[in-house]
Amino acid sequence: MIDLYYWTTPNGHKITIFLEEANVPYTLHPVNIGQGDQFKPEFLKISPNNRIPAIVDQAPTGGGAPISLFESGAILQYLAEKTGQFLPPDLRGRTEVLQWLNWQMGGLGPMLGQNHHFSGYAPEKIPYAINRYVKETARLYGVLNQRLADRDYVAGDYSIADMAMYPWIVPHAMQGQDLNDFPHLQRWFETIAARPAVRQAYDQAKTINPAPKAFSDEEKKLLFNLEK
Repeated sequence: MIDLYYWTTPNGHKITIFLEEANVPYTLHPVNIGQGDQFKPEFLKISPNNRIPAIVDQAPTGGGAPISLFESGAILQYLAEKTGQFLPPDLRGRTEVLQWLNWQMGGLGPMLGQNHHFSGYAPEKIPYAINRYVKETARLYGVLNQRLADRDYVAGDYSIADMAMYPWIVPHAMQGQDLNDFPHLQRWFETIAARPAVRQAYDQAKTINPAPKAFSDEEKKLLFNLEK
């Protein structure tokens, strides 16, 4: 029913987690971003920003032609609405989930992505940039930790907001963070990590990219638009 164009990144994991949690049939189409698959014309028709993930719903609600989507937050919302799962139907519950989903899309993901880049991928180690994004990561972890001080999940019940955030916390050590410093976040993280659907999503990743390794210099040039 769902064709998922995917690679084993935090944004890719968001969608496999949802599909496994909701028990939605899907077919994985690997898009190897280190090899430049994201620039192929057939993929750009689905994802014009040349980023994964993207989906094609072959059987949209109401029928008609297949629907394609890019941007992980939009995909999560679409799938939640399609299946009636992990997004509350009431105004207040829905608003709570969507504001935290957008917090992840606009803040947590981009800032942690910059942390990954300057700490691990940049050809030149720039102390100011590394320090800037490690500190911003800690600030965002603190926001999430405080939010989770009096609730099990980010927006009440387990939702697409949690699915969006969890994969970005998985590489916390790479981000210069110790979850012991954020006890409420750590409890939430361990709870989600133990969910069978989440484990299945990460097991699925191993079938696509069984031995993840550091990007080569050529792959970095491709990924980050560096001068050749």
